[in-house]
Amino acid sequence: MPARKRPRGRGPVRRRLLPRPRVLLGTLLLTVFVAVLVVQAYINAEFTGDHVESEVGDNATVPADVLTGGPVLNTTGGQESTSRMPPKTIALTFDDGPDPVWTPRVLDVLKENDAHGTFFVVGSEVSRHPALAKRITDEGNELGLHTFTHANLQIIAPWRRTLELSQTQVAIARATGVHTNLARFPYSSKNEAIDDENWKIIKDAGRQGYLVVVNDTDSQDWQRPGVDQIVRNATPPGETSAVILFHDAGGDRQQTLDSLRRFIPAMKARGYQFTTVTEGLNRTIEQSNAAAAPGAKPVPKLPENPAAATSDVWRGSAVIWTVRVADGLVWVIAILFLVVGALTIGRTALLLLLATRHTRQRRKDTWSWGPPVTEPVSVIVPAYNEKEGIEAAVQSLAGGDYPHIEVVVVDDGSTDGTAALVEQMRLPNVRVVRVPNGGKSNALNTGIALARHDLIVTVDGDTIFEPDSITKLVQPFADPSVGAIAGNVKVGNREKMVAAWQHIEYVIGFNLDRRLYEVLGIMPTVPGAIGAFRREALAQVGGISDETLAEDTDVTMAMLRQGWKVVYAEDAKAWTEAPATLEQLYRQRYRWSYGTMQAMWKHRRALFDKGPSGRFGRVGLPFLALFGVALPMLAPVVDIMLVYGLVFWELEETVVAWLGMLTLQLFTAAVAFRFDRESLKPLWRLPLQQFAYRQLMYLVLMQSATTALTGGRLRWHKLHRAGLGTRVSTVPPPPQPAVAPVLDTWPSTLGQTRVETHPAAGRAMARPAVPTQTARDRYDPEDLPSAGSPPGGGSGPVYTG
Repeated sequence: MPARKRPRGRGPVRRRLLPRPRVLLGTLLLTVFVAVLVVQAYINAEFTGDHVESEVGDNATVPADVLTGGPVLNTTGGQESTSRMPPKTIALTFDDGPDPVWTPRVLDVLKENDAHGTFFVVGSEVSRHPALAKRITDEGNELGLHTFTHANLQIIAPWRRTLELSQTQVAIARATGVHTNLARFPYSSKNEAIDDENWKIIKDAGRQGYLVVVNDTDSQDWQRPGVDQIVRNATPPGETSAVILFHDAGGDRQQTLDSLRRFIPAMKARGYQFTTVTEGLNRTIEQSNAAAAPGAKPVPKLPENPAAATSDVWRGSAVIWTVRVADGLVWVIAILFLVVGALTIGRTALLLLLATRHTRQRRKDTWSWGPPVTEPVSVIVPAYNEKEGIEAAVQSLAGGDYPHIEVVVVDDGSTDGTAALVEQMRLPNVRVVRVPNGGKSNALNTGIALARHDLIVTVDGDTIFEPDSITKLVQPFADPSVGAIAGNVKVGNREKMVAAWQHIEYVIGFNLDRRLYEVLGIMPTVPGAIGAFRREALAQVGGISDETLAEDTDVTMAMLRQGWKVVYAEDAKAWTEAPATLEQLYRQRYRWSYGTMQAMWKHRRALFDKGPSGRFGRVGLPFLALFGVALPMLAPVVDIMLVYGLVFWELEETVVAWLGMLTLQLFTAAVAFRFDRESLKPLWRLPLQQFAYRQLMYLVLMQSATTALTGGRLRWHKLHRAGLGTRVSTVPPPPQPAVAPVLDTWPSTLGQTRVETHPAAGRAMARPAVPTQTARDRYDPEDLPSAGSPPGGGSGPVYTG
């Protein structure tokens, strides 16, 4: 088939940082969280600009009869009139409820004194406590609108004003089955306080069919001035009627209750009657109709608690469920925030305690693994298209100070002349083995099979060792129970910001963790960049597997299950080239995370095993699941609560809390850098890391978990390498590379049967080499291996704060 030509007129095809499904997943999750938080902030009245009391302005357009009239304002049907309660009649009104603590107590006091009241309720609270709203109407009281979020209607948009009233109306309809014609605006008071702006809003409410209720007398109980003062404030002058303002929510209302117990009997003793606003208006209408001229058309009475329309009930269901879902999700987020905080602090304390213990032990003058280890070592270097760094890597390995080193470079079907570059170096202790492209596990197993010695060191093709790295790496083998050793991976290209962030991550999240893991005996990963193994231990677990994308984590877990010790040699350093772009970083970490999850799932039976395997299952797997998977996946709630706090809560407290978390991180980082004898200068980048790098890791973990749960398959991705500042020779690839001799599987399985319950059951063996390989047999370069698992194990470090 002829190659497809690129359409003319287009520039170079640019790849997205993240493929479309990943963008959609992240966008969807972000949208859901933002929507929930915005809804929650709205219903909790946390848009602070909506709740500022405004000053009274000019009232030139307000009719004089309104300014001096009664507390019930009627602008329906274009009229402009006011009404009062009948003589010696009091309408008790209560604002800001329903409150689950104080509203029931207010209702009890009214019932004890055979009195009714009018409750101007906040719609969001009705949505939260519909049964309480129903009790209000069932006991003969009535409801009025006090907006949905207690917003100042003068400073919000007209569409919001309508929404504030309509949402409260439908919430009442769903909760109680009734409709109300009464409304009271937050921050309103008496007739004389109505200014031009308020008058416009009152007339607009009239066009929607609402009577607007202010008050004759304000008890000022919200100030809690004492029972005596509240009673004095509420008492109308002489024997005049009154609409009196109280509150049944918004704080401690014990003084309100005590005042009502004194006020109602006292006013009844003076001949007053207590009614709802609508009942009082109907009595006024009766008196007006009785006094009207003969033949005049009577004014109809207002219905008390009329039935709500079915459409309002259905709309109210949607409003109430929206509030419940938003409340529930925010509670979940808040609980998760506390869980993340507790886990982070606990993990940090455990990390600092055990890592400090490990470091102090190693730095004692008396510390020793045993007699010096000088046995011959075979270094296996799996390499695919590593021309940028292979020469420096091989030179650092072959030229080390260890007395007996054999370097086996396994060229895994490279197309860039990697093998030829090594061959032309003509180093006496270096062998090159060419195999058809088969993946990193196959290359490692081939190299191990061809290695001459029993101590095996595995190295990535882009890694540079220090002269004494191998010497220091293999010393723990003096302890015969040690089966594998993890070295100290360092980032070599730390000049750019992305790589510098990874340098911080390696020191804090990987190297400090390895000290903790060794003390607990659960080291989950010997990194592919620098690790050492006993051949006996490798043979016992069946070699390097290709069943997961984290072959180094997989084989390390298998060794732990067999009872081998896996330790950390912090002085054995290897310098690697970290991904220099966010795209490369994403691909690498995505595979790390997914591969680690695969390995944990593969070894899940350890949870129920006995002996060493059971110990790893009881301690190692739960620890990794909790701190390596669950905690990093929950960590985004810290950022969510930070943004929520900055926008909707107290700014100062939020900033202080965030700075506290950052200080904890900086302290941990300083300890880790001190243990690793690193300069503290790079830590100035740590605060910046909180606003870009960490969020990328969230996406990595979420997609990894999604891939794992859906059973998707993840391909290998070859990272682009620029080399750690080394010279690159120009050698064309050989026309037909030689291949390794045909091998039996390693370790040998001739005459053996597979035991599916063995920890290494199903593990991959070296594939027999073949003399030729066609183009269609080769993997796409994007599918080929880069570095193995996270150098420290797990799915990477935890970032919070």
